[in-house]
Amino acid sequence: MKRTASLSRKTAETDISLTVCIDGTGLAQIESGCGFLDHMLQLFARHSGMDLTLSCKGDTRVDDHHTVEDIGIVLGQALHDALGNKAGIRRYGSLILPMDEALVLCALDLSGRAYLAYDAGDIHPRVGTFDTELAEEFFQALTRTMGITLHIRTMAGRNTHHILEAIFKAFARALKEATAVDPAAGGRIPSTKGTLV
Repeated sequence: MKRTASLSRKTAETDISLTVCIDGTGLAQIESGCGFLDHMLQLFARHSGMDLTLSCKGDTRVDDHHTVEDIGIVLGQALHDALGNKAGIRRYGSLILPMDEALVLCALDLSGRAYLAYDAGDIHPRVGTFDTELAEEFFQALTRTMGITLHIRTMAGRNTHHILEAIFKAFARALKEATAVDPAAGGRIPSTKGTLV
């Protein structure tokens, strides 16, 4: 049985519909209204192996903040729901990912405890029209609703596009590892407490 979830969330600022399938093939249909975020989420789907369908109508006439943050909220909640009680998963994932001159570390724990440590390094404030500080807002929102411990650290890099792309790819690959079913776990929840809430 595939692990999937579909969610909709409508506020005065955004109207989002999202479906995620953890056990997918990396297919993505993304219409966020923010071109750079579309690109990052397409990368996320491909490198995590998850299928992702997303449509968002947001108040981008103001800026992209509400759109990016609210998509993080909904994606985190959908991933949380799709994982269920997390029985039989590996739980932890980590990767050091190179992209040209950029090098990014990502480590995460599907612990049920929301914590984000984010250090993108010395990046430019914009990539095209995208406000680069919104990447942290995205991961903060996702971390909170998914209930994960997430560490992201840029170890090297000069090109801001490369750094952010490496961050999303590293997160995707680490999440793929953490959500993978561990045959040795025998379907047990990977915690001595017996729960990962």
